[in-house]
Amino acid sequence: MTTRTLIRGGLVVTAAEETRADVLIEDEKIVALAASDSAYAAGWTADRTIDATGKYVIPGGIDAHTHMDFPFGGTFSADSFETGTRAAAWGGTTTIVDFAVQTRGQALREGLDLWHAKSDAQCAVDYAFHMILSDVNESTLKEMDLLVGEGVTSFKLFMAYPGVFYSDDGQILRAMQRSAGNGGLIMMHAENGIAIDVLVEQALAEGRTDPRYHGEVRKTLLEAEATHRAIQLARVAGAPLYIVHVSAEEAVGELTLARDKGLPVFGETCPQYLFLSTDNLAEPDFEGAKYVCSTPLRPREHQESLWRGLRGDDLQVVSTDHCPFCFTGQKDLGRGDFSKIPNGMPGVENRMDLLHQAVVDGHISRRRWIDIACAAPARMFGLYPKKGTIAPGADADIVIFDPHAEQTISAETHHMNVDYSAYEGKRITGRVETVLSRGTAVLDQRQFTGRAGHGRYVPRGTCQYLS
Repeated sequence: MTTRTLIRGGLVVTAAEETRADVLIEDEKIVALAASDSAYAAGWTADRTIDATGKYVIPGGIDAHTHMDFPFGGTFSADSFETGTRAAAWGGTTTIVDFAVQTRGQALREGLDLWHAKSDAQCAVDYAFHMILSDVNESTLKEMDLLVGEGVTSFKLFMAYPGVFYSDDGQILRAMQRSAGNGGLIMMHAENGIAIDVLVEQALAEGRTDPRYHGEVRKTLLEAEATHRAIQLARVAGAPLYIVHVSAEEAVGELTLARDKGLPVFGETCPQYLFLSTDNLAEPDFEGAKYVCSTPLRPREHQESLWRGLRGDDLQVVSTDHCPFCFTGQKDLGRGDFSKIPNGMPGVENRMDLLHQAVVDGHISRRRWIDIACAAPARMFGLYPKKGTIAPGADADIVIFDPHAEQTISAETHHMNVDYSAYEGKRITGRVETVLSRGTAVLDQRQFTGRAGHGRYVPRGTCQYLS
């Protein structure tokens, strides 16, 4: 039995165009679009009709940077795949790409298998994996080829966190050379971790222990230096490069220079860098710990360069780096020593709404909102056009978005499994109303109708910006 759903009367917004159209869905796929007043659309019948008059009809969001059930600093991020993907659905995100972790001394396969076990039958929306490479050697380099063949086509390396995830320049070069051959994409956490550790040690020795010093020691110049170095290593290797969570004007400048040369270098930023700043890290009574993440929040004057980078396509993607730790019981592990505060913030539920607020505020256009939140991550990570757009043949991952609804973000009303909101009290215009995941309503008029296990694992192709 085929189930047909019809979405009528909305403004369909994709990265490519805006059009008043009806959307016809059969089972899990979009089968047709037609102008709402056309005779063609008038003849459509369906088992369920959704009235989207006065609303936007947009593709489901793709959050290409999440950390569910992620080990860090002796604890684990507070969202499981079940709670995290439920919160994603509430926020209009219908696909996440999470990071499977290779433990040092173990095979990539062991890490990937563990993440499959954590997520299997738990997810409310679709999901895929990147692979964190924390031990680059001949064996793991060979495994990279196998993983690309299986649809795990991106690999994250760290220039930060010596002794945990850190790779030196030689290891990074070898991994980049391998990806140049197998079609994979290297994702880089670009901060000079060796130098940062010296500054951390000096700060603590001088009694500078509060959360705000987390931002002060992780200097913008050390992000820019690492970004520059990663770009040059990628040039030597002949490999594409994706810099994660870009936070500072100087790092954007390095990406701009590289892209002006025509290099296959890409950048991502996150809502926390666009909407928050070091003012939050400096909040009294240890409240600043809520905002400890890496790269860190920067002074407010960096925000305009990030918006400019997004408008000019020097930054292509906005992801969340969702890695929540509760203020009580997790963040407070770092009382008296900022270096022991687990690094990470909640955000998977807020991204689509916050980026619509950026449209309201005039930072980006509606189509650019959909590009950076849906289409570009889909293309970057080999999911397009199955995901990231509204077109015949695409998965029916669709959000009905009310651009006029007003809301106040708060931990009291969010669905992430964390005891604070990074955007507590922020008033915004626009809200996700109904969410379809492969044609099934997982959020229906602000009522959660999804379930753990609905979400499917999605093998990915290679980066579609490189063909």
